[in-house]
Amino acid sequence: MDDHKGHAHHSNHADQNKGTHSMSTHQHHHQHHHHDDPSGHPDSSHRMDKHVGHHVEDFKKRFYICLAVTIPILILSPMIQMFLGVDWRFPYDTVLLFLLSSFVFFYGGTPFLVGAYHELKYKSPGMMTLIALAIVVAYSYSSLTMFGLTEVDFFWELATLIDIMLLGHWLEMKSIMGASHALEELVRLIPSEAHLVTENGETKDVSVTELKPQQVILIKPGERVPVDGVIMTGQSSIDESMLTGESVPVVKKTGDAVIGGAINGEGSLTVTVHNEGGAGYLSQVIKLVQEAQESKSKAQNLSDKAAKGLFYIALAAGLITLIVWLAMGSSFDFALQRMVTVMIIACPHALGLAIPLVISTSTSLAAKKGLLIRNRTAFEDARKLNAVVFDKTGTLTQGKFGITDILPAVGYEETELLKIVGALEAQSEHPISKGVMSEVKNRNISVYQAESVENLTGKGLQGLVNGQDVKVVSPGYMEEQQISYPSDDYERLSSQGNTVVFAVIDGKYSGLIALADQIRETARSAIEKLKGLGIKSMMLTGDNKQAADRVGRQLDLDEVYAEVLPHQKADKIKEIQKEGYLVAMTGDGVNDAPALAQADLGIAVGAGTDVAIETADVVLVRSDPEDVVSILHLSRRTYAKMVQNLWWAAGYNIAAIPLAAGVLYGPGILLDPALGAVLMSLSTIVVAINAKLLKAQ
Repeated sequence: MDDHKGHAHHSNHADQNKGTHSMSTHQHHHQHHHHDDPSGHPDSSHRMDKHVGHHVEDFKKRFYICLAVTIPILILSPMIQMFLGVDWRFPYDTVLLFLLSSFVFFYGGTPFLVGAYHELKYKSPGMMTLIALAIVVAYSYSSLTMFGLTEVDFFWELATLIDIMLLGHWLEMKSIMGASHALEELVRLIPSEAHLVTENGETKDVSVTELKPQQVILIKPGERVPVDGVIMTGQSSIDESMLTGESVPVVKKTGDAVIGGAINGEGSLTVTVHNEGGAGYLSQVIKLVQEAQESKSKAQNLSDKAAKGLFYIALAAGLITLIVWLAMGSSFDFALQRMVTVMIIACPHALGLAIPLVISTSTSLAAKKGLLIRNRTAFEDARKLNAVVFDKTGTLTQGKFGITDILPAVGYEETELLKIVGALEAQSEHPISKGVMSEVKNRNISVYQAESVENLTGKGLQGLVNGQDVKVVSPGYMEEQQISYPSDDYERLSSQGNTVVFAVIDGKYSGLIALADQIRETARSAIEKLKGLGIKSMMLTGDNKQAADRVGRQLDLDEVYAEVLPHQKADKIKEIQKEGYLVAMTGDGVNDAPALAQADLGIAVGAGTDVAIETADVVLVRSDPEDVVSILHLSRRTYAKMVQNLWWAAGYNIAAIPLAAGVLYGPGILLDPALGAVLMSLSTIVVAINAKLLKAQ
């Protein structure tokens, strides 16, 4: 039942979110479906969903009820009694058998008959039509025994066939729901209620969906943040690890943004709501997962086409079998029995499972790894990529300053200089100050106390430390005040793309500190792994050439394109594509959006902007370059599994149809319907296990 509850919860949430779909996504989403649907029917989504009108619990219930009714059908079946060497016949037993079988046919077979009706209505026979053909033929043929028109009935095969089909479809839908569990996990992160602070200062609990922008809410210690917003009052450490992959709780104070779904730490916060209840970061992510599961795969169309082909093959093979056996002088009853067997055998349940199971497994596998696949087709084609272009800031680098060099003047030690400079920097929120303070923290240094700290606008900081006048300033200030410093060291460090600041104590140069954007630890291993896969790594950035080249050298990139203006990024991707590369672009900013759309595979870094996420094919929830390698690996493995499964499923049918038709009847080999049904369920199980093995790799 939990499964069912989760499902209901998920669908409710989806409904709540419908209203929050931005128009652009909505349009993009529908256009995407039309590309995939050659018929262009406005109702194509219904036609494409063979389980229309049925849900997991429905298939499960039908399966168990039909299974229970199948037991007396098996006991009553003359063929089974003969097989067991018993005689349990009694008056009107065939009527009872007919009634029980009719119940299984109409109750258990309805989902398939309804599905077939939808497929035929749109002149596109597929999986459901094939199943319907098999069960209608078996039922109709067997019912003739009631009127003495045939001697052999297929009632027990009909019942077991429907049981197997219901089981298969239940498993298929359950596994597709399994992929949605990632979605349910995300939905669970959003609290359903929030403490709204009213205009007279009182708090009342309201549903999160009722929240409007600019309202104020209270978040108590230990609670989840219900919606995105900005802190008005209070300070607390907030755990965003589920959302951003940032493992350390982040200290947030007045003016900082908080993300819905994060966990509040020890402090009480009042927060101004940033957007409506259902439109925050987490809702966007949930919407992406939904799109990922709905987007139809090219290979899925391939299996639909295969089912369509098999439907026509089944009809043709059945009729040919009937005609050939009659022409060879066999009895009509025998010929008809062969025809029925062929049509039952042709029902390729394994083919119906071959692709959906791989898709659902890879989607949920990806979601667990923090890769949200928005466009299945682009994801499947990722196996052919031979170039990955990275944006620099925030993707290959952390977007945070860190110290690369400290050169103290004569008479000073590195530690001493850091203690003095850190005394001033501790008072500032500037990125350079943060870079200095993270080094202080890494070295476990306690800085001196500073007094009268003030900001020299655009130039640096000054203050009193241990009674000395200390300034931490820019090269411009040094020139202005004509304070001499070692220009060779400065030139060398700045030409490597570093930002340099100077320490001036009592008017004298006392040392310099060089800082640069820190390379992500995982960027190095990601580039190495891409090289191992034979994929070129490139970088595209608007940053200056020196800074870009420094990153390029450190990471051993194949190409570095620096000082590229935002509108030129997409053009640059086009140029690379013209050189014959299939390109993935990874970026996180609004300025990356056109390039993401232009690339063969657009990968947005999850901590980035909504615009970048909207235009991407895959979203990395964690801003980790190694996840790019995971995408390529998963794409290659997913495709291989699909091909294996298609061959396994179709191969079974290709081999079984002639045997059922009686091609090897001469040597005494004849595939009877019972064995056919068993083989079919076996091929289904093999396909399901093979799909699930994707997890184990």
